[in-house]
Amino acid sequence: MLQNIPTHLIAGPLGAGKTSLIRHLLGQRPANERWAVLINEFGLIGLDAALLSTDDAGVSMGEVAGGCLCCVNGAPFQVGLGRLLRKARPDRLFIEPSGLGHPAQLLAQLRLPPWRGVLAVQPPVLVLDAQALAGGAELPEAQEQALASAGLLVMNKSAAVDEDRRLWITSRLPKIPLQWVDHGHIDLVDLPVDPLSAVDNSAVDNTVRDEKAPMAPLWTDPAVPLCSYQQAPDGWSIGWRFHPQQRLDTERLQVFLEGLPWCRAKMVVHGRQGWRSANVLAGQALHWEESAWRRDSRIELIFAQARDHAVLQQGMLGCRLLEDH
Repeated sequence: MLQNIPTHLIAGPLGAGKTSLIRHLLGQRPANERWAVLINEFGLIGLDAALLSTDDAGVSMGEVAGGCLCCVNGAPFQVGLGRLLRKARPDRLFIEPSGLGHPAQLLAQLRLPPWRGVLAVQPPVLVLDAQALAGGAELPEAQEQALASAGLLVMNKSAAVDEDRRLWITSRLPKIPLQWVDHGHIDLVDLPVDPLSAVDNSAVDNTVRDEKAPMAPLWTDPAVPLCSYQQAPDGWSIGWRFHPQQRLDTERLQVFLEGLPWCRAKMVVHGRQGWRSANVLAGQALHWEESAWRRDSRIELIFAQARDHAVLQQGMLGCRLLEDH
């Protein structure tokens, strides 16, 4: 029976460094423990699990794509979390809601049936961009609401923030335990713990529906990527999945992306130099890193407003290495 799984909500605005923090924590997994990570995606393609991909057999990943993870009464969340828990039977669970989600609502729902007693929900971690705050950026309303319940504020990207600006930032925040870090580097032992979180087994419910997930679409032409796009109140996203045999020209891709006004770009790409990933906000330089992901190339862009998807599709087709086919 699944009971009292320590569950850590890792929340924060877009680009604050939630994925980097989780990746750093995964590197600290004790050898005798099984861990699981449930990731929300604003878009429909599913990128964060690819960005977090690891060769570690003790870590299982799950995704809820295409919307707000705070809608936990919906079937996608119920099925996604239930399936991940049954597959992984984890000793610890991490949940990363989208930076456009509502973590306070999610936290409240995770403490109710059918999850009460199954999950031992710990005080959430809120990851913030210290450099952006030092420049006067305001927190989105949903993240502002999450401050009251946070057990730890991780002030990421803090190397360039001097002591005076740090004092100014903290004067505007509630008095919550806080760490100034870079690249999401916090120690596992520093995660906040609620000593009372594991006492209620009265409502344990292992009847979460084991419904089948919709089958992922298949490529009718290996040279043409699958493309999905959606409009949401907080933005418009478009994403592509390329056939595993298809490679991309990363230089052409970078030039194409530099000409677009996206707010966020995430990708795992198979190119001439092997598998590379990138995760960048508007105004930042695209920096490629090696990736352990090997299934397919995936690219997701988030815009403030809807774009002509046919034009974007044509531009993306121009980034293919056609000699692969």
